[in-house]
Amino acid sequence: MNAADIMTAPVITVTEETPVREIVNILLARRISGVPVVDGEGKLVGLVSEGDLLRRAELGTQKRRGSWLAFFTGTATLADEYVRAHGEVARDIMTRSVVTVSPAASLAEIADLMEERHIKRVPVLDGDKIVGIVSRSNLLRTLASTAPAVSGEVADDQAIRTALLAELSGQAWSRRADNSVVVSDGVVHLWGLVTTREEQRALELAAKGITGVKAVQSHMIVLSEEPYPLFPGALMV
Repeated sequence: MNAADIMTAPVITVTEETPVREIVNILLARRISGVPVVDGEGKLVGLVSEGDLLRRAELGTQKRRGSWLAFFTGTATLADEYVRAHGEVARDIMTRSVVTVSPAASLAEIADLMEERHIKRVPVLDGDKIVGIVSRSNLLRTLASTAPAVSGEVADDQAIRTALLAELSGQAWSRRADNSVVVSDGVVHLWGLVTTREEQRALELAAKGITGVKAVQSHMIVLSEEPYPLFPGALMV
C-alpha cells in the first residue's frame, strides 16, 4: 500500500487570510487536529495544527520569559512568539516548513517520517498541489482493516524451521547463533539465551508469524533476570 491508497481526500484547507477563530471552529466541527494552508493558486504554503494554537494570549498560555532570559533570546524569536500568540489569521500562526510525501510514498516511509519528525499528519502532494492527507488515524484504520494472513498450506517442520531461521538472520536483534530452534508437529520450541524479556518476545512473535506454526513454547533464559553460567561452576563462590 502507499499514500494514495489510504489518504483522506479531498482535503479541507484554509487560506493564509482565514481568521484564527474560523480555523478553530473548523478543527472542532470536522474533528481534525490540523488543516493545510494554501495560496490563491492552491499551492501548499503551510499547516495549522492544534500545536500552533496552544500558546495563545486569549488562554493566557503565551510564552513568558524573565527579563534576564529574554535579554539573551533573539528579538526575531521574541517577535515570532508574540505574533503566534496574538495573530489573527492563518499566516500569522501556521507552520511553514511542512513535511510532505507523494501519492506513491509507502506506508513505511510515512511512518518513518511521522516518528522522526514527531508529526501527526503528512500532506500528499501531486506536483505542487495537495491531493490528500495521511494522518496517524489513517494508518490506524488501515491496521484495523488488515486481516491476518491466512494460508491453506500446511508447512512441514523442516520448512517452518528453515523459514524462521531465515527471518531471524535478517534481524539485527537476533542472536541466532546463541539459540536453538526445534520444531515438532508444528510447535516451535525456542531454546537458549536472550538478553532481555523484549528479545524473547520478539523471537516468539517471529515464530508465530511463520506459516504453519501451531504454537510456540519458549524455554529461554533471560540473562537480565536469571544469570546463566557460561561454564560449569562459573557462578560458584
